[in-house]
Amino acid sequence: MNSKYYIAVITAFTIWGFFSLVLKSLDDFSAFDILSYRTLGSVVIMLFVSLVLRPKVLKTNLNLFKGLGGTDKRRIVIVNILSGLFLALNWYIYIYVMNNVSVSATSLAYLICPILTMVLAYLILKERLFKLQWASVILSLTGCLLLSLGNITDLFYSMIIALTYALYLVLQRKNQELDRFLVLTIQVFFAVIFLLPFIATYESPNEKTPFFYGMLALIAIVFTIIPMFLNIYALRGLNSSVVGVFIYLNPLINFMFAIFYFDEKISVLEGMCYLLILLSIILFNFSVIKNRINRRRAAHI
Repeated sequence: MNSKYYIAVITAFTIWGFFSLVLKSLDDFSAFDILSYRTLGSVVIMLFVSLVLRPKVLKTNLNLFKGLGGTDKRRIVIVNILSGLFLALNWYIYIYVMNNVSVSATSLAYLICPILTMVLAYLILKERLFKLQWASVILSLTGCLLLSLGNITDLFYSMIIALTYALYLVLQRKNQELDRFLVLTIQVFFAVIFLLPFIATYESPNEKTPFFYGMLALIAIVFTIIPMFLNIYALRGLNSSVVGVFIYLNPLINFMFAIFYFDEKISVLEGMCYLLILLSIILFNFSVIKNRINRRRAAHI
């Protein structure tokens, strides 16, 4: 087991788990304001880093791309365009559902996403899942279905949001040749291109303040660029199904904030569902945890 990939994915989704604290400070601004400035700010920063601060990396990767065969070139171009499309769809649908359906539907989406990622990785990439891992899939699915009881509409929209991000994660396993940061820059650039017609025609109801711009810079760097880079880096050494299951860290951290920081009331059923999901994470990674413990014991003998 290579610890650095696990550290990367755990750090990425832990950072996203704290995103609610920042978003709460921007309650006065519309969700699409946050989305548009977040994406535009992120791509400007990333293009500046790639073009100005890392020109040697850019030149090296351009030469590497030129040296690839025609099939590999087409695959890389198609995978990154599709990655940008799925990112744009995920971000846009997420905002639409938050504004027009319910906040709970967006939370449920990131509980369903790991299940879809694991299943898609098994079907598309032929990634192997052990019996205990299939048991964790069933356990987490049970928790998600219980959370959606009585609200099929939320479940439907949650499935769409989850599917777009799950497909994005699975695609990254076929996208390993070029520099991780450069790849992410290209993907976010394509995502902005796809979102540009909506951003250009959107009329914001809010007047922007220095606080808004400062918080959006923080969101662009800390809650977009860094965790997405760590996420795509982790996929170099971990299967999509393994990375997918760590998505649960995000809603679990949000759940803890809801109880202990925002003083929100949580039902017994919701608490039991989140415990089922937490148990599913432990079960899915049981063999890795066991091997890690055995290695440490062997090292001390």
